[in-house]
Amino acid sequence: MERVGDDMIFEEILSRLPAKVVCRFKCVSKQWCYELSTPKFVSIHARRVGNSIQKKMLSLKENSIVVDDIVAGNLEDNTSKAVTFPYDVHPSFLRIICSFNGLILVCIKRSYSELVLWNPTTRRFKLISDDYFVRHFGRHNDTGGM
Repeated sequence: MERVGDDMIFEEILSRLPAKVVCRFKCVSKQWCYELSTPKFVSIHARRVGNSIQKKMLSLKENSIVVDDIVAGNLEDNTSKAVTFPYDVHPSFLRIICSFNGLILVCIKRSYSELVLWNPTTRRFKLISDDYFVRHFGRHNDTGGM
């Protein structure tokens, strides 16, 4: 039986695994840690995992926050799921500033405004600022970026 080469293991097998699993394999040896950290492997892994990840669309509805699955650029039927925002806030008070890799920067518009970095998938969040507009930022002029 032919021996499988290191390139085959890293580029064809390990590059298809989820990131958490790949991180565990870094403990196998110093060589594996090095190989799994190279820019080449990271690029291959990001491309493969990025293409296979199911995309999601988050919508702020009148009374709820809904996540839909997107497959091949189309909304899938019957995949809508309601999610709960970490703060007790009606969706009409929420404004999505921007998003990146599943993280969403949300502005809560109440008597004062707060910025929250939120991951709806893991339900984790972090309050970024509770005085965003007090510090003389213009809500029509500022841009949030990640």
